[in-house]
Amino acid sequence: MIADLIEALQAEGIDMAWQDFAGCRGVDPDLFFPERGASTRAAKTICRECAVRSECLEFAIVSSEKFGIWGALSERERRKIRKERQIAARRRRAS
Repeated sequence: MIADLIEALQAEGIDMAWQDFAGCRGVDPDLFFPERGASTRAAKTICRECAVRSECLEFAIVSSEKFGIWGALSERERRKIRKERQIAARRRRAS
């Protein structure tokens, strides 16, 4: 399963080395995986200042990460991006 994910990410051109530069390194991971209804403000603030925010977000979108704050977006926000990308891909195929 992990090998399949890594292979899929590589096929998408996603290099995981970005994690070495993540602003969240060393921060309590619970901050990025809050309980339902808890604030995501602190996690999103860290993400917004991160040098590798776009790489992190793309990882979460491509890997369909279901939980947590990635690239300053929640799962609901990432799901919207995935849906928009699917619609755009269908339109390109139909053209």
